[in-house]
Amino acid sequence: MKNRRSIVGATRSAAWIRPTHAGSAARRAPDAARIDPARIGFFGFSRGGYTGLVLAGANPDFVHARVACPDPTWLICKQIRDHDLPRQPLTHDPRIKAYVLADPLDEFPSADTLKDIHAPIQLWASESGGDGVEPETIPALAGLLPQRPEFHVVPNTAHFAFVAPCSDALKQIAPRICIDANGFDRAAFHRTLDAKALAFFTAKLH
Repeated sequence: MKNRRSIVGATRSAAWIRPTHAGSAARRAPDAARIDPARIGFFGFSRGGYTGLVLAGANPDFVHARVACPDPTWLICKQIRDHDLPRQPLTHDPRIKAYVLADPLDEFPSADTLKDIHAPIQLWASESGGDGVEPETIPALAGLLPQRPEFHVVPNTAHFAFVAPCSDALKQIAPRICIDANGFDRAAFHRTLDAKALAFFTAKLH
């Protein structure tokens, strides 16, 4: 448990540079010149979901967010106590016209932190959350967004149900990530997720 917390804490300590890296990756992609700037979409899960919200225009509030510091040993908790938080503007990317976000890490406790989001969002939530994502935060996030998202809650799921189905070998190595409870059919769910995400992007990116 200690190692897992250290990993999550380290991830959060770098949270504010993730959107910068994502925007830079899009610009430096080998086929960037072939990308239609009017039809760019973004899919993000967990910390990637947080990244998507920031790219869309959100500004996190690490001090007041409910899950910002659940474990005082995490590096980000020390940074909050020491007021060692980013002061420079975060990277927002107006090129991205639509977002599909699954169980995003929610560092946005008020409507004010989300007020500059204008792109359409398809938002997915697991029923029980996990890995730092509290299940009640995603419906709250949906209610705070300036435009109501297309919102889906997936019954009988935890956070890692949004990870692609694992091979048998990987299930042995990482059962917490790969094995679902209650007989949940992850492969069937991902067929539904993929189809709904594709339909959403097709409708919004035209």
